[in-house]
Amino acid sequence: MPASENYLQLKAHVKALSQQYGRQVDDIKIIAVTKNHSWETIAPVYLSGCTDFGENRVQEALAKQQLAPHDIHWHLIGTLQANKIGKVLGKFSLIHSIDSLMLAEKLSRKSLEAGLKTSILLQVNTSGEATKHGWTLEACRRDYEKMLAFSGISIEGLMTMASDTHDEKTVRMCFSNLRHLQETLAQEGGRLLPQLSMGMSNDYPWAIAEGATMLRIGTSIFGQRDF
Repeated sequence: MPASENYLQLKAHVKALSQQYGRQVDDIKIIAVTKNHSWETIAPVYLSGCTDFGENRVQEALAKQQLAPHDIHWHLIGTLQANKIGKVLGKFSLIHSIDSLMLAEKLSRKSLEAGLKTSILLQVNTSGEATKHGWTLEACRRDYEKMLAFSGISIEGLMTMASDTHDEKTVRMCFSNLRHLQETLAQEGGRLLPQLSMGMSNDYPWAIAEGATMLRIGTSIFGQRDF
């Protein structure tokens, strides 16, 4: 099935799930993950109404931005290396993958030097798996107050990846832990953290149930990659 049709079916499913779980569908954004897909493949999805696209690699994203319409919101969802900060400034609507105090401080400093304020999410490792990046729940809570003083960044919320399992209880625990952290940080920091970026092709229904506001969907739109 064409990616554009997959996207429209996904939108319909997200709407149905939002009703099922008592959510407002307008509060849930689909971010189409375009890693390793050409602009020619992506364009029909854009023409079907999607204006939020997620990329894992900085260079690949920048190349696609040269071809794409200017009303697209680009999200950096892959790991940001400190030496790539200069390349991302002003190029992404939101960076989902800030995973350390040092990276947050450097991004803030470089943003201020460029006269910018960069919107970010804090990546939290809610599964505890060594293969995943991000703060532990406790470390994020400990460092959050320090990051509020970094005036070159705007912390919009949190991001996580759940355990790679089909066990609903395990996956939902990862998502609910992030939501509880969001509530704690908002209370302690005195400001809202509206965004929860969680849920991918294999687990987005459970993410919606647990309060996701951003779904990072690749395979369900573009199909399995052969590379």
